[in-house]
Amino acid sequence: MSEELLVNVTPRETRVAVVENGMLQELHIERGSQRGVVGNIYKGKVQRVMPGMQAAFVDIGLDRAAFLHVNDIFRNAPLEPGEESGAPAPQVQVPIGEVLRDGAEIVVQVVKDPIGSKGARLTTQLSIPSRYLVLLPRTRVVGISARIEDDAERARLKGLMAALAPAGRGHGYIVRTNAEGQPQEALAEDIAYLGRVWERIEQAAAAAKVGTCIYEDLSLPLRAVRDLIRRDVDKVKVDSRETCERLRQFAAQYMPGLAEKIEHYAGSRPIFDLYGVEDEIQRALEKEVPLKSGGYLVIDQTEAMTTVDVNTGSFLGQRNLEETVFRTNLEAAQAVARQLRLRNLGGIIIIDFIDMLDAEHRRQVLRTLEKSLAKDHAKTTVYDFSPLGLVEMTRKRTVDSLQRQLCEPCHECGGRGMVKTAETVTYEIFREVVRAVRQFEAERLLVIASPKVVARITDEESNAVAELEEFLGKSIRFQPDPQYLQEQFDVVLL
Repeated sequence: MSEELLVNVTPRETRVAVVENGMLQELHIERGSQRGVVGNIYKGKVQRVMPGMQAAFVDIGLDRAAFLHVNDIFRNAPLEPGEESGAPAPQVQVPIGEVLRDGAEIVVQVVKDPIGSKGARLTTQLSIPSRYLVLLPRTRVVGISARIEDDAERARLKGLMAALAPAGRGHGYIVRTNAEGQPQEALAEDIAYLGRVWERIEQAAAAAKVGTCIYEDLSLPLRAVRDLIRRDVDKVKVDSRETCERLRQFAAQYMPGLAEKIEHYAGSRPIFDLYGVEDEIQRALEKEVPLKSGGYLVIDQTEAMTTVDVNTGSFLGQRNLEETVFRTNLEAAQAVARQLRLRNLGGIIIIDFIDMLDAEHRRQVLRTLEKSLAKDHAKTTVYDFSPLGLVEMTRKRTVDSLQRQLCEPCHECGGRGMVKTAETVTYEIFREVVRAVRQFEAERLLVIASPKVVARITDEESNAVAELEEFLGKSIRFQPDPQYLQEQFDVVLL
């Protein structure tokens, strides 16, 4: 498998694309005006404790107050997706009112960006990532990534961590997937680095004012190199010489064996155009996703959940209906996994595969979906087919989806995805005209509306207009304005 990271840098926006075998799999975007805050640590102040919700709102200096639940105070620190933490700590059932009070100052970390109308999600259990480790301050947890499956390697890493960071010496650690095969020296360097970072955080927390960010995660290009570059990544291509040099220096310090994979792209053609990434981004904003077989997916993202509908489309198959449905669903399972990752869809996801009668076919489709999701960096949980034939799953969401990062609600329909027909608007205009005449004195009326609505009124509804003028005893004139959206109109009294 060929995998490359493409880094596109412009003055106000940086984008990182993960391309596997020529196909875009992930897209990460960071803009100067909308930089994410996940991973940042703040000195906050409790605005309001809500015993009924077992939560509190905390002011950390953002536009909206952030949300801290009691479970995020007592449970172990949030881990990298797919990583284990050793023996789980017991859940402490203590009312939040006994732990926090209004006006209290508190050090918190953002685990989820503000999304939509919701504020950021916080935790008091801090975690600081490095190349190979995640530091869990003031805990005794030492765990190994669940994605390291080789038992001998897991045992080796546990032995190294037991020697380098004995339990009870003040901090816990999670050994990340990237640590697989790394020597003791590399882990020791990370422990020393994380120790220095934590010392600076403690000093900053003691002196900082409320609403101050006391630790900020790396910029997107550096995070991409830290978290995404692995031994199976062939190249990291960067179209900015300055950023490329910075990434090389970072890699040389923290991952010397991989630094030579970073290279500057100096071609005249934009790097995302060269790899077809721009076209893939446009397709990722569409509702329909075509399948090679002729079938297609329909993806609808709502506030509560995302639904995926699978259709056979033009795929007729060669044997029988059950075989056709099975083949379509197998292809759809792989496509769904890729689309969730590419579009960064999270929360509750409902997949409506085409109905299959054969239980073995359903098991194979489910296994294909789970296998395809294994590459996803976000934590996913897939449940069996429901009695209605639906597959329910969840995917951890920490930042907005691609669509919500790049798009906004339609100004014409208000985000409904539908607009009133010209006929509906016509009758609304007639009612408004009657309402205006009864409320105000006027000899004539001028109606300004979109060209499509005015064309319909003056053509198909001309008789109705004549009857309305006779009924009201007023003259009505219609004026098209291309600046008006289809649902917009004004009734002016003359």
